[in-house]
Amino acid sequence: MYPRDLDDPLLSRLLGRRQSLFDGDVGSNAPALSAAIRESRVLVVGAAGSIGQAFVKQLLPFAPKALHLADLNENMLVELVRDLRSGNASLPKDFATFSVDFAGPEFGAMVAANGPFDVFLNFSALKHVRAERDPFSLMRMIEVNVLALASYLDHPASQTLKRAFSVSTDKSVRPENLMGATKNLMERVLFAHSPRLTANSARFANVAFSAGSLLEGFEYRLQKSQPIAAPSDVRRYFISHAEAGQLCLLGAFLCQTRDVVFPKLNPQDHLMSFEAIARAFLASHGFDALACASEEEARARFKDRPAKAWPCVFSSSDTTGEKLAEEFLRPGDRPDLARFAEAGVVQETLPDMDLLRAFRQEIGEIKARTSWGKNELAQAIQRAVPDLLHEERGKSLDQKM
Repeated sequence: MYPRDLDDPLLSRLLGRRQSLFDGDVGSNAPALSAAIRESRVLVVGAAGSIGQAFVKQLLPFAPKALHLADLNENMLVELVRDLRSGNASLPKDFATFSVDFAGPEFGAMVAANGPFDVFLNFSALKHVRAERDPFSLMRMIEVNVLALASYLDHPASQTLKRAFSVSTDKSVRPENLMGATKNLMERVLFAHSPRLTANSARFANVAFSAGSLLEGFEYRLQKSQPIAAPSDVRRYFISHAEAGQLCLLGAFLCQTRDVVFPKLNPQDHLMSFEAIARAFLASHGFDALACASEEEARARFKDRPAKAWPCVFSSSDTTGEKLAEEFLRPGDRPDLARFAEAGVVQETLPDMDLLRAFRQEIGEIKARTSWGKNELAQAIQRAVPDLLHEERGKSLDQKM
């Protein structure tokens, strides 16, 4: 799917704005951004994902000295290059792409051969809560979200870095799922290196219609003439692709070490339920939502549905790891709300190094056995993230429509 942005009538109506939240902040800080970027050799990992692509497009007008992009998704990386070269983007002479795994041995060899780099930005992640459904996907999540970053920042090739940025999530704050806890650990791994470089991050919620998102799923369901399903009790903040890229640009190049940027969104004006979005999405295509009591009923109703009705299942969330309320800050945080017009900044403390070392050692010992259980991985994460509030419900999103 091609990303929707604020020139799209549906998205602008859902978000209640036609212009990016951060256009003013990027514009007023353009000289500072240019000074920070124009002489930098920049490495972007996860560059072919939704947020990575959006960031690259926001970065290029500031003319980095070099830009190297890495992503395991070969097809999307190819499409990104075609998109950039077919559009109005001006690429630096030193431009290269690599289809390598951030968590694999090829990555370290690649950065050693193509460096030195001044700025590193990480958009690589397993972001779905459903990935914690089994011990093998969960181990991969730990590897990608935590250990790959730790390995690179320990690597000799990273010692030339002046700045390191790794995108986080609202789910890292007082996490209620293992995915959020791994992003919490990611932040701490990043900030462990803050004494030697400027290490910062960004927390935001859903990027509307991003790859793999429920909203993108609505589009696929429509194309495939399938029912739409959404939780009725979950509300989320949403930003556009361009807004995600701009927020990361502000965080990566204009913040101090251990700063985390977040959008200034408030529950009264900006939280939206997935059910309301599903109904608005269908209305934009000329359909009314036909609420069904079960998945079986929704599938069956396609045979006799009215022409302008679309079968839907709206039900309360009952799967492991679903966080009903989003948070960008912890109780007691004292954010700086004056630095940017539409973004707040909070500074994190230095992490407990002993706790991080113990976690890495424990995961290494578990992985060395070649056979492990989900419970022991969850316990290791719980020891490393004591404020994790995880409840195992015995049901994952893979068991729902």
